[in-house]
Amino acid sequence: MRNTKASFAASARRCRKSGRTHQRMPMNVRPLFNLMVIACLFMAANGCSSMYYDAMEKVGIHKRDILGERIEDARDSQHDAKQQFNSALERFQSELNFDGGDLQNTYQSLNRELERSQARADVVRDRIDAVDDVATALFVEWRQEIDQYSSAKLRRLSNQQLKQTQRRYHDLLRAMRHAEQRMQPVLRTFQDQVLFLKHNLNARAVASMRGEFGSIENDVAELIRDMEASIAKADAFIEELAAA
Repeated sequence: MRNTKASFAASARRCRKSGRTHQRMPMNVRPLFNLMVIACLFMAANGCSSMYYDAMEKVGIHKRDILGERIEDARDSQHDAKQQFNSALERFQSELNFDGGDLQNTYQSLNRELERSQARADVVRDRIDAVDDVATALFVEWRQEIDQYSSAKLRRLSNQQLKQTQRRYHDLLRAMRHAEQRMQPVLRTFQDQVLFLKHNLNARAVASMRGEFGSIENDVAELIRDMEASIAKADAFIEELAAA
């Protein structure tokens, strides 16, 4: 599954954070705790989402906590991708403005930037998928638990809170998906230019790429704006989640 690596990394961080709890545990409880942690990591690595969430709850880590951490991970990955795309643009500009030199080296340099940008885009996609996976599970559980209220007033208030949280979350998800999708046209343009240079290692190819640079620069600028908007929404949602 796409979110496997993101889930596994987040799980490892949570397990490290649980070290303080482990130190306070009686000796006879620690082996059981260790087995549960290992089971959680195994299920995260193999994409068994529902079993994974149930196991994490048994060690005191709830879906709400996982959602907050995964949103932070997705936000951080978008920040990293933003920096990488900006770096790739600067490298393109530097290489295309260089008069002379080995065109094979120019191709290799730009191809490395393309590969790094693609890798960052893949991480962003995986982490957004991981966010949506746990958010879906959280909202399903919340809806089911609303029926357990004996108080009609509390049931109504909880239902209102659920709908408000879902609206804010879907607004965040749209922003993250929009920024993610905006990366693909930029990557395709990068790939076209690098491939063209590979097939035409001559001054004419470089001149042609220079003519396309303005369009690439505009695309990257728009992408960065979208990412910054998505990052801001993620920050706001994290604050609301912590305050609720």
